[in-house]
Amino acid sequence: MSSRRGSTGWMMFMGEEKSVRKNIRKNGRFYGSSEIAADVAEYLGPNPEVETALKEFQAALAKYRYMDHSLAQRRRGLEEKIPDIKKTLSMIEFLQERREGKGKAEGEDEDDLDDLEDEETSKQPLKTTFELNDTLYAEAELEDTDTVFLWLGANVMLSYKIPDAVALLRTKLESAETNLAGVIEDLEFLREQITVMEVNTARVYNWDVKRRRDIREQEAKEDSVVGKSAG
Repeated sequence: MSSRRGSTGWMMFMGEEKSVRKNIRKNGRFYGSSEIAADVAEYLGPNPEVETALKEFQAALAKYRYMDHSLAQRRRGLEEKIPDIKKTLSMIEFLQERREGKGKAEGEDEDDLDDLEDEETSKQPLKTTFELNDTLYAEAELEDTDTVFLWLGANVMLSYKIPDAVALLRTKLESAETNLAGVIEDLEFLREQITVMEVNTARVYNWDVKRRRDIREQEAKEDSVVGKSAG
């Protein structure tokens, strides 16, 4: 999409965070990508309104930066959430394997005595530690169970059968990883657009400075010619 000024104004990024629409640039979550103005005079048109253009550039930059900050916070949240989901999933899968007898030693040629010992070991309570806070852990014994409790957020905890908990956590993990990949792509797109807008701002400002200087020099020459003619 061209960013050239027309009757409808500057074609900039105008979407809000939840307004995820068609993006003709690359990622399908934003629309209205900007381009670097290679020729500022052509970019501004025959009747350049530099002050208006610069103000609209700054407004677009403010929106890009707001979105960048919002998505950066979301990225940090997902990067903290994914390891927690993986750790919880790993523990529940371990309980599932232990309950199903998949934690036994490999090999089917072991004698019956070894098999019996393994079976008895798998029925014993599992001794482990659980986290009370960041630096404090307590010991616990876990009896054989088919139910676990999961924190869902907002001080809500629900009980799930182990297979249901595994399925839920795998779905949550896949969703979180997909969302993280999308957020990273969006951040790259936004930062590219911020750079484009900063370059355009600098080019338009410098072009306007040169244009004003040329006008003053032309006026000075005309005044000089008029003065000589009058003399």
